[in-house]
Amino acid sequence: MAMLPFCGYNMADYFAHWLEMGKKIPKPPKIFHVNWFRKGAGGKFLWPGYGENVRVLKWILERVEGRGAAQETPIGYVPANGGLTLDGMKISDDSLNELLRVNPADWEMELEDAKQFLVKFGARLPREIREEHAKLSKRFQHLVIA
Repeated sequence: MAMLPFCGYNMADYFAHWLEMGKKIPKPPKIFHVNWFRKGAGGKFLWPGYGENVRVLKWILERVEGRGAAQETPIGYVPANGGLTLDGMKISDDSLNELLRVNPADWEMELEDAKQFLVKFGARLPREIREEHAKLSKRFQHLVIA
């Protein structure tokens, strides 16, 4: 989204270009999302920070190698219980559970914001992106209904 003001052509075409490129890559890279800045109820960061980030990076490398213990969520996989190496680290079970929690209520606004963003591209938005957003929304609906 930050690229919008700087892109010299329609972003829907830009998205289509990268989707097409992805089809040509025999071994596409794995994609991971990390939120180092998630805060708890008291407003303090849940993850201790910089020196401990290597623990998450280690889990990512393990996942790429097919070894990292993971739990499936509507947004992808998060470290399973015991999946992160936490030896010597001072983090409560409650904080760790909160860090890894994927709460549908937290995602309602995110899904709506993403939908409004994608609507801006009209009919030029690649079908695959629209479908992926719909599948993500459906995974959360299934979780709420179930």
